Amino acid sequence: MTLTTPPTADTDVPSLAGEPQSVLKLSPLLADLQRRAPVCRVRTPAGDQAWLVTRHDQLKELLHDERLARAHADPPNAPRYVDNPFLDLLVTDDVDAAREQHRQMRRLLTPQFSARRVLNLEPVVQGIAEQCLERFAAAGSPADLHGGFSMPFSLTVLCALIGIPPADQMRLVEVLSAMGEMDPDRVRETQSGLFGLLGDVARRKRTEPGDDVISRLTEQMPDDQIGPIASGLLFAGLDSVASHVDLGVVLFANHRDQLEAALADEKAMRGGVEEILRSAKAGGSVLPRYATADVPVGDVVIGTGDLVLLDFTLVNFDTGVFDEPEVFDIARPSNPHLTFGHGMWHCIGAPLARMQLRIAYTLLFTQLPGLAPTKPVDELQVHSDKLSAGLTELPVTW
Repeated sequence: MTLTTPPTADTDVPSLAGEPQSVLKLSPLLADLQRRAPVCRVRTPAGDQAWLVTRHDQLKELLHDERLARAHADPPNAPRYVDNPFLDLLVTDDVDAAREQHRQMRRLLTPQFSARRVLNLEPVVQGIAEQCLERFAAAGSPADLHGGFSMPFSLTVLCALIGIPPADQMRLVEVLSAMGEMDPDRVRETQSGLFGLLGDVARRKRTEPGDDVISRLTEQMPDDQIGPIASGLLFAGLDSVASHVDLGVVLFANHRDQLEAALADEKAMRGGVEEILRSAKAGGSVLPRYATADVPVGDVVIGTGDLVLLDFTLVNFDTGVFDEPEVFDIARPSNPHLTFGHGMWHCIGAPLARMQLRIAYTLLFTQLPGLAPTKPVDELQVHSDKLSAGLTELPVTW
């Protein structure tokens, strides 16, 4: 059976709009869709129809399919996942240009995140974590871990890597926060400001270069092209690392026996990081793409121009790949999670993110051994108006 035409009745298509964000477990709707089929028709938060990929094998297959791209024949009228001009900016009507731009970005940025560079950054990341923790602990318990440690730690590491001076970081936080909101007018107001800020940094780096991404990009492109690239790195890495620090603390605090094992053995801690990456964000980490040709997947055919939602975290709960996916197990013998994507869409910053998480958990629980959330998991709130869907705060005590 093939299905290329979406149902016309709204009642035939489950809506992701208004679906409450679950913490550490799949929402009932996502769990039902995953049981129902590997690729399901849904209505997006923006009100448009799309295909949601719910299972591991199909997502992995599609992440190798070049027929999916940030390209649509009519970008202004293309179906949208959310109403956000920052995402709209990335969509072009030239398929070949979209593919080449993606390849070019990976060629430019992959060397910046090489294993050697990341390894050399470890003392810097360790030092940043210690400074952030010192300031956080000095404020006293109870406190908000998200605002007091997770976000400052993630931001400071990214700024050091990319080359954002400390004097520009507070303004950067304000602009990035606005860029992630769903209010189109507010995003438009701040988009040029963000690119301008990063362009100014690039101009200064031409006379005072450092060992950072922007300094190296100035050797290859003009200043006005650096802003969009650097902003993409910041937008992709900031909330993602911060939210995994938050949710990892919740998971370890609720599984003290596994925390003790991780603190006693670095290999076990690395396993803990992978399990947190797999299980912490149960759906909602969506990469929207368009089919530039008909794409058969299982029993359906995704039609040309259709929106495809590639959810990297929903598939980590696929029972066909993971035994008891709802169970947190840092000793899981097989953990092929797709949180960082795969193939040509694999996150180039994955080694750095893994290092940040390992350092953060180790430092937090050794320096603050009684660290624990003050609210049960089902009372934690996530952003409903942000692309990241991270926690609004994480009240903790120690």
